[in-house]
This record gives sequence, C-alpha cells and structure tokens, in this order.
Amino acid sequence: MSESAHWPLLSALLALPLLGALGCALLRRAPLAQYIALGSSLLALLCSLLIVGVFDGADADFQLLESHDWIGALGIRYLVGVDGLSLLFLPATALLFSGAIVAGWRPAAATSPLSPGLHFAMLLLLEAATLGVFCALDTILFFFCWESTLPPLYFLVSQWGLGTGRQSAAVRYFLVMLAGGVPLLFGFLALAFAPAGAAAPVFDLPTLLATPLPEQRQYLVFLLLLLGLGAKIPLVPLHTWLPPLAISAPAAITALLVGLKLGAYGLIRLAIPLAPIAARDLHWLLAGFGTVAILYGGVAALVHSNLRGMLAYSSLAHVGLVLLGLASFSVYGLQGVLLQLLNFALAGGGAFLALSFLQRRTGSTDVARLGGALRSMPRLSALFLLFGLAGIGLPGTSGFPGELLIIVAALHDHTGAGLAALFGMVLAAAAFLSPFRQAFFGPASGPEVAAAEDLLPREMALLLVPATLVLAIGLYPMPLLELLRPAAEAWVAALAGL
Repeated sequence: MSESAHWPLLSALLALPLLGALGCALLRRAPLAQYIALGSSLLALLCSLLIVGVFDGADADFQLLESHDWIGALGIRYLVGVDGLSLLFLPATALLFSGAIVAGWRPAAATSPLSPGLHFAMLLLLEAATLGVFCALDTILFFFCWESTLPPLYFLVSQWGLGTGRQSAAVRYFLVMLAGGVPLLFGFLALAFAPAGAAAPVFDLPTLLATPLPEQRQYLVFLLLLLGLGAKIPLVPLHTWLPPLAISAPAAITALLVGLKLGAYGLIRLAIPLAPIAARDLHWLLAGFGTVAILYGGVAALVHSNLRGMLAYSSLAHVGLVLLGLASFSVYGLQGVLLQLLNFALAGGGAFLALSFLQRRTGSTDVARLGGALRSMPRLSALFLLFGLAGIGLPGTSGFPGELLIIVAALHDHTGAGLAALFGMVLAAAAFLSPFRQAFFGPASGPEVAAAEDLLPREMALLLVPATLVLAIGLYPMPLLELLRPAAEAWVAALAGL
C-alpha cells in the first residue's frame, strides 16, 4: 500500500465540493452560487483526473492512502485510499455532478422558499459524501459518508422536486435508506468485534480484509450487509422508493441516483470480500435477485408511459445484470460489472440529464405529450438516442463490453439466469425503442414541443463529454479492461483463497 504523505490528493478531492458548498450557502445569490458550484465541481473533476494519472495500474493494492485518528478511543480513523475497483468512479462522479449543476442552472424557485444558493450547496454536499463512499477505507467512515447522502437528497427532492408528490417521495426515500442503515451498521459492528485476540474493535478495512472471519459469522455479516446495501442497489422488493422518486425528483438528481450505484459498489468493496465463504455459498441468492430484477425491471419499463419512469425501471434491470456478474466470482465477470457500473454513470446519467433539458423546455416527459420532439430538438433527440442505445448494450457503445462479459460469465455459472438475462435484453430494447419512437417522431403533440429550443451551447458541450466516452469505451474498451484487470484478479484470488 502506497501513501501520499506530501500530496493528500484524496483529501483535496473531498474538500473541494465542501468548500464550494460553504461558499454557495453563504453567498446565496443565484448567479454567483451557480458559478461557485460549477467551478468547485470542475476542480474536483480535475483533481480526480490527477489521481487517475498518478495511480499505478499494475499495483492491485490500495494507493494514495491517508490516515488520521478520528475517534481514537474506538480505533476509528479517517482512512481513505483507492484501488483499481474504485478509481474510475471518482472522475465519473465528478463529471456527473458537474452535469447535474449545469442541468440545475437557475432552478425554479417557485417550488421552494429556499434560496437557489442552498440548492447548489446541497448538490456539493451530496458530491462530497458520494466521493467519500468511494474513498473510505474505514467502515465507520464509509457509514458516515453513506448516511451523509440522505439529508441533501431529501431537501433536493422535497424542495426542488416536481409535482405534489415530491414531499412524499422524499420522505419515502429517506425512511427506506435510514432503515437500510440499521443492518448495515450492525454488520459493521459484527465485523469489528469478530477478529480473535483483538484488544479493541477493528474498523480498518485493510485489516479486516486480511483477517478471515469465522464461517458462522460470515453468514451473519453477509446477510446484514446485503440487506443494508440492498435498499440502495436497489434489490426487488426494496425498490419501492425508485418509481416515485424518478418522477418527482429533478431529473438531474435522478441522474445521480441512477448513474452512481453506491449499493452495488458496496457489495464489491465490502459484502463479498469480507464474507467470501458466505458469498460463494449464497451465490444462488445473488443470481436469484439478479434474475428477478432483470425480468421485473424489463416488464415494468415496457409498460411505463413516462420516459423518466421507463429509464428508472430499465436501470433496475441493469442492476440485475450486475448481480449476475458478481455471482460468477470470475475476473471477466467482475470486469463486466465494473464496466457496466461505469456505463450507468455515462449512459444512464447522460440520458437523465438530456431528459432534464427536455422537461425544462416542454414541461413534461410523458410520452403522450412529446410527439414530434425530433423536429424541434434534433440534437437533444440524437444524444438521448445514443445514451438509450448504450443502455441496452448496442455494439459500439459503452454498454456492450460490460453486458457481453457479464452474460458470458452468467451462462458459464448460472445458465438459466444467463438465458433470462438475454431475454431481459430484448425487453430492455423494446422498452426503450417503442416510447422513443412515440415521443420523438410523428407530428408535434402541442405548441410547447413545436416551439421548443434545441440544446444551448453549454448544454451541448455537457452532453458531448459522456457521449464521446460512450463511443470511445464501446469501440475500444481494452485500456479500461487492462486498468481493471490487476484489481479484479486480486479480488477473485482473495475469494478463492478463503
């Protein structure tokens, strides 16, 4: 493990959005707060790219470690670091939040008595907490960052959401996530007191990974962590917060929830490697949850009449693919999962950002009210189509390499689930292409659509970044696969050795 004693890059990455949030909250004037928020997020993006640049891809261990005592009496530390499994989520997170800030430019104040400055402050607080989840190497620090995502999301949805259901959607999300935090915390406590001969509880993740748990304790830990993380993955039937939130939240906020799968990352980082025997014995549980999510999400997306709801249910089906890939416990399965998670950020996040621009212009994302959008907004329509095709795994887009690796792994280890995944891909294609045809082709359904303005230059520039990455990764995924390979091999080897 390598430490960054002279250059605390990860701390700087976490501090930038926090400082920006403080500036937005104090100044509160909309134009200035917007520029402070965007500048802070872009600086975080540059810092994350610097971290990628100094990262040694051949080293599978944690790098850029920073460690400081936090709650010394319990041995809890501010311990952050990255490896190949978490590295690419840092720039993806910063890029998606930069897009959400641009999409929320001049948020409608009519729905909230709070100042626009607080809107951007909440976005930056959420960005810092999300980056903290990907960097944390202490289980209590991870839990702190995990729970810290809840207050900003609650206010962003309840105060700046859409429609009369935004308050109830925000409350439901908050309560479900709060309830999911209980088994997650119990799982961390069960881990902390498990190492034999330890004089104090252990929350240090590298130490926990190096200390095998007793087999009986592994089943308890794995099920607790799976239940706690499952609320945010989300597993069926813990997904009940997703449909109302997808409709009521600002589209840019939904882009963050769909694009950044913190729950799936938690499975990779915590649940499976900390309880490998239990995870392997319960592989059927992961594959079963994955199969249900693929079929349920695909059918629900197929019958949904709102583009945002359709994409939300499609993301549920894609999460099922991720669970199938993890259940294979193979190198190429894990590589496919990581590529698929990255595709969520690029394609899923990009699609929701495009819908946020569409809703701002037309006032709706209901299919019945969007006929003929292609005529007035050809650039927006083309980019939304690209992101949608990447979501269904079209060859040449970023969704194809990950889906291919996952399906190959699933067919090898869980043939029935792999066949269900293939059927789910057909459902996903139908669920996207049919409403796209209805919403973007044909005659204009109303004056709002006919008179709508196409993407502004800043909006076009924003969407071109993920669109370019979608094509680049789809056409030549080898550099990413090579970057992920050492960490994936080490992850699988650790599971095989225990």
